[in-house]
Amino acid sequence: MKVLLIEDDPKTVRALASGLRSEGFQAVTAKTGEEGFFLLSRETFDIVILDWLLPGRDGIEVLKTLRSSGSKSPVLLLTARDAVEDRVLGLNAGADDYLVKPFAFAELLARVRALLRRADSANPLRQQIGDLTLDVKTRRVVRGSREIALTLREFDLLAFLAQHHNETVTRQMIAREVWREPNRATPLDNVIDVHLAHLRRKLDDGEDVKLIQTVRGVGFVLRAEAPAA
Repeated sequence: MKVLLIEDDPKTVRALASGLRSEGFQAVTAKTGEEGFFLLSRETFDIVILDWLLPGRDGIEVLKTLRSSGSKSPVLLLTARDAVEDRVLGLNAGADDYLVKPFAFAELLARVRALLRRADSANPLRQQIGDLTLDVKTRRVVRGSREIALTLREFDLLAFLAQHHNETVTRQMIAREVWREPNRATPLDNVIDVHLAHLRRKLDDGEDVKLIQTVRGVGFVLRAEAPAA
């Protein structure tokens, strides 16, 4: 499981990152809101641990921008503010849970695992996006009444897009999560574009609504509505 920890206090970062890694998590850290949001725009994380008080863009700003971009990643908000109105503000901004400092690492770990269980239960093996049905268990894909035969890589690519449907994903995210070749010497952009072209042809040719859409200069999105004019 990949965790992004956005926290500016070095001592807290060291303690939490060390604890999470000892529990088997892959912990990535960021010291500012800007750095954290940059990482979120480039990579996929299973959960985000976000401090409220950060230099520059604070945690609430990061959270609102993250949610406005369509991200559904679980977010645990950390803060020293314990007033009811502060908790309401954090939750209304898009936090999934709220932990007041100081806290025990055991409680943070329990909350992280609870959020991950909730996220897993919300990620069904069978997904319906418009008239597209994707069955992860049987690897069967149907659009309308038409069954679509995909290669293993095309299915994995479609499953990744479906997992993030209505969210824009970049080529870097696809390379990391679908191809899983972080140490490759040359970019996978051309390979990804070829597979996307094949997938588009199989899914969208002859259809009024094109499910795989390009977000110019950013990446791609799978959604069941036509892009706004």
